[in-house]
Formats: sequence, C-alpha cells, structure tokens
Amino acid sequence: MVATQGGKKSVLRTTLVILPAQIVFRVGEAILPLLLAFWFGRNHATDVYYFAWAIFALAGSLVFSAFQDSALIPILAEERMARKNEVPQLTGSLLTYTWVLGGAVAMLVGALAMGWFAYRYTGADYSLAKAMVMPFSFYLVAMATRTFFCAILASLHHFMVQPVASGAGMLVNITILAITHTRFGVSFVPVAALAGEVVACLVLAWFAIRIVGMRINLGFSRPPALVRFAKLVSAEVGGNAVTRINPVVDQLMAGLSLVVGGGTMLRYSGDIASLPTSLLQASLLPVLLSHLADDFAANDLQSVRRTVTRALAAVMGLLVAMTVILYVVRAPLLRLVYLRGQMDAAGVDRMIHILPYHLVGLAPFGALLVLARAHVAVKNSPIMLSMGIFNTASNALFNVVLLEAIGLEGIALSTSCVQAAVAVVFWFRFESRLRVLQSGVQI
Repeated sequence: MVATQGGKKSVLRTTLVILPAQIVFRVGEAILPLLLAFWFGRNHATDVYYFAWAIFALAGSLVFSAFQDSALIPILAEERMARKNEVPQLTGSLLTYTWVLGGAVAMLVGALAMGWFAYRYTGADYSLAKAMVMPFSFYLVAMATRTFFCAILASLHHFMVQPVASGAGMLVNITILAITHTRFGVSFVPVAALAGEVVACLVLAWFAIRIVGMRINLGFSRPPALVRFAKLVSAEVGGNAVTRINPVVDQLMAGLSLVVGGGTMLRYSGDIASLPTSLLQASLLPVLLSHLADDFAANDLQSVRRTVTRALAAVMGLLVAMTVILYVVRAPLLRLVYLRGQMDAAGVDRMIHILPYHLVGLAPFGALLVLARAHVAVKNSPIMLSMGIFNTASNALFNVVLLEAIGLEGIALSTSCVQAAVAVVFWFRFESRLRVLQSGVQI
C-alpha cells in the first residue's frame, strides 16, 4: 500500500496512525459482550434479546448501510473535484431524507416486529420482546445519522474522531447498563445502546460542523449526485439486507438444535472470533475506501488494483496469524472472559468447541471485506444484490446440511464456508470490472 500522489498519506501509514486510537477507544465494544455474559449469562431471556437484535440488525441494513463504507464516498470524491460548491446541498438533502425515510422505515419495522413477536412468543418472553421494540426502532435512526457523519468525515480523511465518538457512546452505554442491569435485566440493553448512539452522533456532528467547518443545507432538493447515489446505494442496501437475513436464520437454526442457550453461545463465540475483523473494519477499511475512491475519481485504475492487491495480502496474512493465535489460546481465553457471573462452565466449554469453526472463516472474511470496499470504490455497487442472494442462499444450504451433520458447531462452520465462497466470487468479479473500465466501455 504505497503513498499516493499530492502528499496524501498511504493507506498503511494512515491506518497505523489510527489503529492505537481504535484500540483505546473501542475497548468498550470488546468488553460489552463480556459484561452481557457476566450480568445475564445464557437463558431464555438472552435468546429473546439476541433474536430481537438479529431482526433489527436486518432492518438496520436497510438504513445505516446506505452510508457505511458506501457509494457515498466515491460520489463525494467526484463532487468535490468537479462541483465543490454543490456539496453542502447534497449532504443536507441526504441527511434530511435519512431522517424522514429512516424514521418511516423504523416505524414500519417496529410494527412488523411486534406482530412477529406476538406470533413467536408468549408470557414473559413476549413482554420482554415487546419492550425492546421502541428503543431498537429509535436506535436505527440514530445509527443512520452516526454513519452519515462518519462517511462525510471519512471522505475528507478525518478518521480520528470516529473512534473517539464510538468510545464516548460505548462509555455511556456501559454506564447505563451497570446501573440498571440488576433492576431491569436484559430488557434495558437496547435503551442503553440507543443512549450511546445518540452521544456518538452528537460528538461527530459537533466535530464536522464546528471543527471541520462543514456546511449542511437541509432540504428536500434532489441534485444529480443524490440521484446517482440513490441508484448505486439501492443495490448495496438490497445486498446487505439480504445478507442480514443470515444472523436471523442462524438464530432460528440454533433454536432447532434444542440446545438451551444455543443462540447465545453461538453469538458469544462468534464475537470472540470476529474481534480481529472488527478492528480491521474500524481502522483499515474506511481509509482504504477513501483512498480507492480518490484514485478512481482521478481515473488511476493501476493504483486501484495495486492498492487492493496489497491490502488483500496484508489483511489475509494478519488474519491467518490471528487465527492460529486464537485457536491456541481459545480455552483459557474463553474461560477468562466468560466464566464469570451467571455464565456456567458447561456453556463456556461448548463455546470453546464452537470457536474453531468460526475461525475457519476469519481470513476469508477479511478478504471479503476488502473486496466489497473495492467494488464500492469503482462504483460496481449493482453487483451487491446478486452477491447478497448468493451469500444468503449458500448460508441456508450449509446450515441445513451442517446442523444435521455436526450440530450447533455446523452453524458456525456454515458461516465460514460462505465467507470463503463469497470472497472468491468477489475477486473474479472485481477483475472483470477493472477489465471493463480499462477497455473504456461506458457503464
């Protein structure tokens, strides 16, 4: 990952500057699942929470993925190069439509969730699920707002404020749960998450407007760039929405395994396996996308290919090493972080057995994340819907086969197999896209 022209720092150098801040300020995100396990253990209530979380995560893909490492980055790079004076109108329209449409989607999702919970649960489980609907619905709108400001700042190469904002939000989240978990139980987890998200939004908005000096002209205008963004992001949203079905399917399949707390154990072991890629997504990938978008706006396709290739090599090498380390230390690590409070030893032992099946897909998932950003940077977002369908269909098939073959562990292995398959397809489609661009064909 080489230095870019015009004195701009390289992807690697920028990432290394950001990484310490990400580690320091995102500690809370790593600690939160451990605290949830300590405070609530594994039981029917935690399974209800994680199932509700999976449903709203699916809905969240319809809202926040519109900005999270999305086509907005290359569009803003192009607009600042060609039509700088129109950027405030573009960003203001985007934020206005986000609040209006995002609020409408959140209300609809909340109503549908209430109906589904009424069908699926009874008694105390239904009361718990119902109590989560309102805070989860508001959380979706707050999340969309936060990722909007993250995308705007990333396009301007302001990366340091994002971990600070996330850290402040997570501190509020954990503080609220520490005070309320004994009295309110798991039902207050979405409320604490909402409060943390609002705090993160306020920090980002303050930095963007007061420090960076951004102008955001709110309104319902539709500049041409907004229309282009809508066309590109619709495929991204569709693909992410389809892919987000996977956690819901995984939780349903975990329920079919008849293991008490099976969905909770699957989630907790997956959280440990995903820690390296969570840090990767927070530090490297926003920087990578911003640099690739600048190179694409300048029509420097050779730099795009070179940067993607080097990023893949670095990411996969790092994640293979992390896979080996996590596999070797999995037993003492999981006992250290989870065998506390309400979590029982049998549950931790089962997670120790599940974790290696998650780790199989760690490096392929890293490659998938890099290649997804590469496609977005070269405005190849229309493939995301077909890739999402391929992802979800493969996951459902692998789940059915592997759950029958090896039980709960098969659900984790299913996810790993799908990640490898999607990464391979992404690579061939990226090479095909570059060949089309280099040929000068209008697309």
